[in-house]
Amino acid sequence: MAFIELDNVSKVFGQAEYATVALKQVTIRMDKGEFVSIMGPSGSGKSTLLNIMGCMDIPSEGEYRLNGTLIQKLNDRELSQIRNKTVSFVFQNFALMHNFSVYENVALPLFKRKMSLKEKKEKVDYYLHKLGIADLSDKNVSKLSGGQKQRVAIARAMTAEAELILADEPTGALDQKNGAQLMELLCQMNEEGKSIVVITHDEKIAGYTKRIINIVDGVITEDRKKER
Repeated sequence: MAFIELDNVSKVFGQAEYATVALKQVTIRMDKGEFVSIMGPSGSGKSTLLNIMGCMDIPSEGEYRLNGTLIQKLNDRELSQIRNKTVSFVFQNFALMHNFSVYENVALPLFKRKMSLKEKKEKVDYYLHKLGIADLSDKNVSKLSGGQKQRVAIARAMTAEAELILADEPTGALDQKNGAQLMELLCQMNEEGKSIVVITHDEKIAGYTKRIINIVDGVITEDRKKER
């Protein structure tokens, strides 16, 4: 059984003459531990596809199963539980809480976990050290550089310990050096067993992944595996 299964998935926004088709009968199988990039021009349906994979949206037609669970059958509470336990997002703008410290941002995924304060602190401290930002723990994230914010976002994703990491143009706001560092961190997470999907328009970024899916006007035009 595949970890991610999309079967003839279509997504339509609006109705009748105002309808916009974002995805057209998309079928994808992805096993646990894969590292996949989704490429395509603006408006091709990449972000819509990622939102469905991350249970932020559901298909208009077709079926989506995540780790064997048919997503369309879940209610809002169950969808929220799936997102909190299984999926972690990394966004281009980092989506950090700018009135929070670095520590507080990295600890956010643990807010509703049944853990002692000591256990939470140990886990957060572990990932702060792993990402080399332990010395920034008490600093407000609004005072950080782009590269530092990127590491905070990755540390937060790691702290969630989700099986699936979804990254939407994660290097878009970074210079070449910090972008390369981010992708190396994602490579490391993949080597540790995480399943990762990256949206990008950059061939160099896609080159870090092991499988490239191209999408144009909501249709998969290419799906090929490669050696890194």
